[in-house]
Formats: sequence, C-alpha cells, structure tokens
Amino acid sequence: MSNPRNRWRLLLLAPITLLAVAGFALGIGVKGLLDDDAAATGAVRALRGGGSAPAVIDFQANEERDSRFGLLDEVYDILSREFVEPDRVELGGLRTAAINGAVGALNDPHSVYIDRETFHLSSESISGQFEGIGATVDQQSEGIFITGTFRGSPAEAAGIRSGDLILAVDGEPTAGWSVQFAVARIRGHAGTDVVLTVRHRTGQVEDITVTRGVIVIPSVQAIQVEDAAGLAVEDLAYIAISQFTENTREELVAVLEGVRAAQVDGLIIDLRGNPGGLLTATVEVAGEFLDGGVVLTEVNRNGEEQAFSDQPGGAALDIPLVVLVNGGSASGSEVFAAALRDYGRAVILGEQTLGKGTVSIPRHLSDGSVLYVSTARWLTPDGELIEGVGLIPDFIIEPSDIDFEQRRDVQLFAAINYLRGLPIETSLTAPQGALQDAERTEP
Repeated sequence: MSNPRNRWRLLLLAPITLLAVAGFALGIGVKGLLDDDAAATGAVRALRGGGSAPAVIDFQANEERDSRFGLLDEVYDILSREFVEPDRVELGGLRTAAINGAVGALNDPHSVYIDRETFHLSSESISGQFEGIGATVDQQSEGIFITGTFRGSPAEAAGIRSGDLILAVDGEPTAGWSVQFAVARIRGHAGTDVVLTVRHRTGQVEDITVTRGVIVIPSVQAIQVEDAAGLAVEDLAYIAISQFTENTREELVAVLEGVRAAQVDGLIIDLRGNPGGLLTATVEVAGEFLDGGVVLTEVNRNGEEQAFSDQPGGAALDIPLVVLVNGGSASGSEVFAAALRDYGRAVILGEQTLGKGTVSIPRHLSDGSVLYVSTARWLTPDGELIEGVGLIPDFIIEPSDIDFEQRRDVQLFAAINYLRGLPIETSLTAPQGALQDAERTEP
C-alpha cells in the first residue's frame, strides 16, 4: 500500500470558501486528511520526505527580509507614534493582521494562518475525544453556520441543527468572525454553558443554551434504523462513519464481521457531516470495500502525480452499498465516496458534497502557530477534480424544513428503498422531500 508514513498532510476542508480552515472542534471534527501518525503523537508536524523535525519559518530579521518587508516596520513605527488611540496599536495583533492579509491575497481558501491555541484545539479532535458541544462549523458569505452535529452530543440534545446560522455567541454578534475565532469562543470545558443565537432554515431565530461535554464518539457506529413506515430494518445494515481516525479501520472491520454474520442484503454507509480525517485511514477504510486499486491521486505544483492505493482483499467486497452524503461531507468523505463510485461499488445518495480537494501542508512557525500552505490537488480514481465542485450524488435528495422538524430522514428512507429494489419516490411524501435524478444514475 502506498503510505508515506513520514509525510504529514492535512487536506483542510473547511470551506471558508467558504473560508476554509479546519472545522476544528466545537467538539468538532478536523476537516481534512491528516496522516495517521499525527494522531499517535498528539501533534501535527510538517514533515516532508524522511525529515525528522518540524519545518520552522525563522522570522529573525535579515537583510533580504528587511528589504522586502521593511515598509511594515515603517508603518508600525508611524502608527505607534501618531495613531490617535495608542492602546490599539498592539504589535501582536498588527502582525497577525499582516499575516492574514498576505495569505488572504492569495485568494486561496485553504491556505490559512492559525494561532497556537487554535491549532492545539484542532489537533485534539483527531484523538476521538474532546470537550465542546459536539458540532461542526464552516463559513459562508452569511457567516458561521452549523454543518452537522454528532449523534448524542450536547448540541444535538439542545436542538442545534445542520444548516443553523450562528448569529451570536453569549450575546456577542458573530459578524466578521473567522471559523477559528468562532471555534475558540464556542468550545470550552465540560459542564460549562454557551448560549448560541441561531437562525434555523425556517427563518426562526432563538437562543439555545448548550452545556458543553466530553465528546467521546467512536468513528464507526452500527445503528438499528427504521424505514419510512416506522418498521425496524432487519434486511439491511446501517453504518455511520463520523470521521476517519487512527481507529476507524479497526472499528469498521469489527462492525463488518457482524454485518456478514447477519447475512444482510445491503449496507448503507452514512458520511453526512463527516469532515474527513486521516489520509491513511481514509485509504484503508475505502480499501475494505475495494479489491485493491488507486483510491486517490495527488497532483503537485509541477504536475507530478502520486497515487494512494490499498492492498487487495477487503472485508466487504460484494455487499451492495449506498453511501449517504451532504454538504457537510468533505475531504476524506469525498475521497471515500468518489472511490467507491468510480469503481462501481456504491450508489451515492443525498446532497452535493463540500468540494475540498486541496492538499494543505501545515508549516510550524517559531511561536507555535501554523501556516497551512496549499501544495497540491487530489483527483478521484477516474481523474475527476473535486476542489470547489464537490461530488454530485447519483440521486439528489434534499430534506425539507418539515423533514427537519419532524426528524424525518428522507435520505435514509430513499437508501433503504433503493437497496430493496423499490422506487425511491415511495419513501418521500410531498412536499416533505424533494428528489432529483442526477446526470449519473448508475455508479
């Protein structure tokens, strides 16, 4: 299996593209692909090739740097001497603003500067345990919004829903906030409260108090589900993968043993709200459903390609599959779904995915902060570029506001019907569900 263990990658998938930085953790999942050794060490290191130390950018002044950035020092000197409110001329804040301005000028939503504290929070989520509310967030033009909540999380229990726009945190408006800042404000120690002012998809605005908790969620869960008639589904299996961690393959293999023993007729894999995770875990998990082959290909700035494959002989090579995705499915989720689709192993059902197909390398800076630099794009096995586009499901099903209010999972119902050989439309009750056939009707 192609697996460069000493090479760390974080495919930051958060759209600040949407804005982009990792949806970190509100108890949140890291949005990206990260080599799994990072989770073992508890830190992300920007290693290249066989390197053994983090890549550190030295900000000590030298003649070359002075000649390029001397104007910044001039600006700071003038502001510190003459600005009418001297207390606002703070070197650290101005330096951060200058860095963000330089990175922002690239017009690349995946190259981003992250301060030390926020980076520490983001790297924690790969371990599978963290303190927070148990939700994922991203940024669009309107502001910070919820892309998903973890099952059984404080956010879900309090009534936070995917698609909620966060208008304020503890009474402070979120206008102009970055994803990083929002995460830092919403996260906190277990047992403490945070008040989120949210606007639901219906337009309703309400204050929701969420008591933070310790979020411990297995990355793979086999769950008993019901069909549209409210009957327990015994002929099919349902597996939810929340993100791709160092334990995901092991968890999945154990669950698949039970699936095989049950002799079910099909399997539903739910990647909705899955923000990605470890690169090797993503490739390995996809390999359980593929008999070898390339899972994704990276293309760097020089046009050079590197393929990532898993070994032949997966644990579930023959069982019919449906993969559920939505706008919160990103990076690793898109890699996984695209690979199964391109090899004809699965039908993709749900909503268009996020479209995070950029490889961003974390470069550690001298003060503990990190600069993520976009260094490559990744392609599906069929050579399809996902960046900025996302995956178009074979069947597009968009839940209505009524579906959300009634907790009616029309996407799941449609997947059940598909695997049973029934018309998908019979699982939807107008106007509660909307169904469109995508151009691609077969995997």
